[in-house]
Amino acid sequence: MEKNKFSSRIGFVMAVAGSAVGLGNIWRFPYLAAKYGGGTFLIVYIALALTIGFTLLVSETAIGRMTGAPSPIKAYRQLKAGKLRFGGYINALVPILILPYYSAIGGWVLKYFYEYLTGNSQALVAPDYFGSFISNPLQPVIFLMAFTGICYAIITQGVKDGIEKMSLILMPVLIVLAVFISGYTLTTPGAMEGVKYYLSIKPEYFNISTVVAALGQIFYSLSIGMGILITFGSYMDKKDDLESSIGQIEIMDTLIAFLAGMMIIPAVFAFSNGANVAAGPSLMFITLPQVFASMAFGNIVGLVFFLLVFFAALTSAVSLYEANVAIVEEVFQIGRKKANHMLFVWTFGIGMLVALGFNVLSFVQVAGMSILDMLDFVTNSIFMPIGALCTVLLIVFVVKTDKIVAEVKVSSKFIREKVYRFLVKYIAAPALIVILVSFILASLKIISI
Repeated sequence: MEKNKFSSRIGFVMAVAGSAVGLGNIWRFPYLAAKYGGGTFLIVYIALALTIGFTLLVSETAIGRMTGAPSPIKAYRQLKAGKLRFGGYINALVPILILPYYSAIGGWVLKYFYEYLTGNSQALVAPDYFGSFISNPLQPVIFLMAFTGICYAIITQGVKDGIEKMSLILMPVLIVLAVFISGYTLTTPGAMEGVKYYLSIKPEYFNISTVVAALGQIFYSLSIGMGILITFGSYMDKKDDLESSIGQIEIMDTLIAFLAGMMIIPAVFAFSNGANVAAGPSLMFITLPQVFASMAFGNIVGLVFFLLVFFAALTSAVSLYEANVAIVEEVFQIGRKKANHMLFVWTFGIGMLVALGFNVLSFVQVAGMSILDMLDFVTNSIFMPIGALCTVLLIVFVVKTDKIVAEVKVSSKFIREKVYRFLVKYIAAPALIVILVSFILASLKIISI
């Protein structure tokens, strides 16, 4: 069987960037930037992305390319992980659990895009519209099936003709759309106050809370600890410059996150003086349709915005799907076609339970959490930090940093080698433990992030 490969370095960059640029950038980054001092948060986030984020991106990608193993389970086994072998299974379990509920949310985005496309945007302004939609047992399932079907169709085409071509097309379009909406938002009366807040540096926000929040956002933004980077690293050609590729991914991910803030914070300031910059579904599906309705040509802006969000959700979901295909192929020793069929059934089946968790299955609660919230807590707050921590420990104590550095130097000068060695040895593991503890405490509402 022919080994899956990206046809070019830019294909790899766009695919990984597509994985990184998802809903976390669009509905979480602006909220955190608004909460933690605008420009202050931006500076802290960029500094951490260029250090901790870079270290973790390089580590997982290098492991994938070095082993040639598309699944983290196989990669850990080849590296003789020993007691850390369970880390491979955790990295594999994360995308398996995330994809169904991420696809359910992708279905919500597709629904809103459809409403704007068909000229029904006025209905979205009603404060109870979103609640009524997810309380309907049929509509969310229909749009879940549509979203999952699109992912299935792309994965069916393979790595080069499916995920790579999709990323090469959608990522540039996504950036253009983000620039367009950001630019148009600035023409709205009152928006410049939001820009000033977003970009101004507020020294009082330089504190541990801001650092922890930025660390957590890096985790959400860069697809760390979920096996995707190992999978995509295994598809990367040995001659492709790994360090430069990671640098381009950092730039693209940070650019989209920055533009998300420029799209949303000034618009919300213009609409309500910044009073409703919230995170998650309430921002995306309740506040923003009201903001767009208050703008001139708001129907067009809303249409373009939800097209952008749909593309962001799709590129991330397809990356999760691809990682899962590699895992299912490895675990069940089956071909790509059968793995794709199995994952469609799994994604739609579990995704349907997630969708029904807001209506006919709303009685199903785990520690007061809905099915979606429970899956999100387990994967994002527990498994992802543990999976990334296992990878760091694997490099430091088993594989040894020299081997990772040597893998990077196969195709790169590795200008940031000293920075990488220091961070992976002394900083990465403590930072991941801080993220893990903070996520758990935040989920238990002991602290706020």
